[in-house]
Amino acid sequence: MSEEAEGGIEWGEGDPRVLLVMNIILSSIFATVVVWALDYASLWTFNVVNVVTAALVLTAITYLVTK
Repeated sequence: MSEEAEGGIEWGEGDPRVLLVMNIILSSIFATVVVWALDYASLWTFNVVNVVTAALVLTAITYLVTK
């Protein structure tokens, strides 16, 4: 019997474009929440530039960690 027939699942790498878009979307959502929380605590101003900066940093870190 093959491994798949025994219950094993073969996982592919996936389309890198889909993974990149998911990374950007999830990093943007997380960055928005973090910057909003920091603004709520009066530590950082909530504006588009700060959210985009945080999202780009998170996207880059996530991309480097997963490579």
